[in-house]
Amino acid sequence: MSASPPRELTHDPARSRDIAHVGPIELYTPVLEETRDFFVNLMSLDEVHRDEDSVYLHTWDDYQGYTIRIIRREQAGIGRTFLRAASSAAFDRQVAQIEASGFGRGFTQDVRGLGRVYLFEDPDGHPMGVYWDVEKYQPSAADAPALKNQAARFPGRGANVRRLDHVNYLTGEVPPVSDFLRETLGARCTERIVTDDGSDAAIWFSVCNKSYDLVYTGDWTGSHGRLHHIAFATDTREDILRACDVFLEAGVHIETGPHKHAIQQTFFLYVWEPGGNRIELCNAGARLILDPDWGTISWTGDERAKGQAWGLKTIESFHTHGTPVVVGS
Repeated sequence: MSASPPRELTHDPARSRDIAHVGPIELYTPVLEETRDFFVNLMSLDEVHRDEDSVYLHTWDDYQGYTIRIIRREQAGIGRTFLRAASSAAFDRQVAQIEASGFGRGFTQDVRGLGRVYLFEDPDGHPMGVYWDVEKYQPSAADAPALKNQAARFPGRGANVRRLDHVNYLTGEVPPVSDFLRETLGARCTERIVTDDGSDAAIWFSVCNKSYDLVYTGDWTGSHGRLHHIAFATDTREDILRACDVFLEAGVHIETGPHKHAIQQTFFLYVWEPGGNRIELCNAGARLILDPDWGTISWTGDERAKGQAWGLKTIESFHTHGTPVVVGS
């Protein structure tokens, strides 16, 4: 029996790009201080603020006040993902689009470093928010960069990650999320994995000219609202190779890599931070999608079975581990 063709995922190049990029994110961990030390000592983020149950961390070239807020919870997982609008007018348009979708949850002004935020959920239940007004990062005298066109001083320690790159969520159903990203957020699907019956098993969406920003993979447990991984970008592949030794000496679990993905051609390394969340270090910034009418690249199960770009087979835990952990997974 021949495979069914995948459904068409069209993108209107005339539509305004109302989302500029992925902003700060929240990450849950049952071991707050250990997770904080992982990001500060090994990933080279700086602590910029803390309260009773959370710590705010900043990557050295993030123009915003912070990059990630790690929050104490009984179980690891993803909290809110914030998306910055491309302008004040784009913010208003995006709020209207989300409200019309039925997934809106209303406004708040209680998010540190952000102004008025409109909260919503994706169709799988992952909490999100869109914003325009933002507090810019102000370096201290000790943190001031030599080059005024970067946000802070180059750290020169650990993995030296420059910025947050993308978030990969797990989802109980891929098609509803795909429709929401295209129709409501105006994102475009650059690549995907399709099954033999033509349905989407995983999707890579871009909100700008980066090759991808928001990724959703089918959750084999059928659960909703879980995390596969968050990814941070390095300047070079050599940064990732050095990070392997940094993690090795620190006793961090290296799950897979360093290697190169076939999908999106990302050079990668996956580790687990102390709270159990999967973290990727990636070097994908050189590959941009400049074609305004780029057609979605579809990968079949047979093509994926060949492994990664250079032949490395995907290990089993990459398909089964997510946070929060589901009993039996």
